Amino acid sequence: MKKRFNVIAAAVLALGMVVGMCGCEGQLPQPKTTQRQDAPNLTAKQEKTIRTNILKTLDQCNNDRNIDALGSILEGPELEIRTSELHVAQVTGNLDRKTTIPTDLAQAVISTDSGWPRSVFSITSTTDDQQSKRLLVFRQDSARQNYKLWGVARLFSGVKMPSFEISKTGSEQGTEKDTGLVMTPKDAVAAYADVLQNGASSQYAQKFADDDLRTKLADLTEQVQKAMELNENNNVFTLEDEPLATVVQNMRKGSKWLSAFLENYRPPLDGERYLTDREVAELLRVSRRTLQEYRNNRVLPFILLGGKVLYPESGLRELLEANYRKPIE
Repeated sequence: MKKRFNVIAAAVLALGMVVGMCGCEGQLPQPKTTQRQDAPNLTAKQEKTIRTNILKTLDQCNNDRNIDALGSILEGPELEIRTSELHVAQVTGNLDRKTTIPTDLAQAVISTDSGWPRSVFSITSTTDDQQSKRLLVFRQDSARQNYKLWGVARLFSGVKMPSFEISKTGSEQGTEKDTGLVMTPKDAVAAYADVLQNGASSQYAQKFADDDLRTKLADLTEQVQKAMELNENNNVFTLEDEPLATVVQNMRKGSKWLSAFLENYRPPLDGERYLTDREVAELLRVSRRTLQEYRNNRVLPFILLGGKVLYPESGLRELLEANYRKPIE
């Protein structure tokens, strides 16, 4: 009897499970969809660690004239350039001071893009001898590889960088083929190179504003052309001959100017950009009366000079980052 009861109970239980499952048909629980906000690939602290470790190793390679160790921290054009610079330093005993890279950061642009390669753009402060800021490009080729320094560029004096998201938010990384611009970044580089090579005769000459670099390169090109014309008939000239001496002298002057120009880019006011009352009000989306209250309460860093108020951009950025609050997921 007991055995028969157990069989009946098992049958009833099984039937109940089947009925229960049938009752759920068409009403299966659905996964809850949530919108994920892309996060930056690195934190500001991680960017600093990567940057300082690479630059520390690079300084050691510079001091030791060690070319073999460069591959562990550099790649791409920066590896080729630094290798050449150290080869020269091994022979001459001197390393060009332009190779100095400041370690202090003015701004970091951290990508939110997934996948590889990934890039981080770090804008440094000026050097101790007042050379200009550097734009450093760090690149990670895969998830199993470390970031390496891919490129270094010195910024022109007075260059205004576009506004980027703060490090805690991150920025979407563009590509060389991005559209919606006057021209794609890839085309812009090729067009500017054509302008440098062909000057006013370039088909892209009207698309770029004049700058000192273009002007001086055009002058040097003209002087070289004159020298070639002087020797068109295979005449032999010495440096003492008047026509060639004048050309060489002008070329030397231009070369010295160009070297000094490239070595001494000095951003205004020691690399700091200062904003006016109106600019900060527009940036923060507040009234100028509110800005006055912020100044009275010492919320914002500012300089009062002859009745004019100026705000250091780096101080504002630090304030915004310090008060950033992550969204609740």
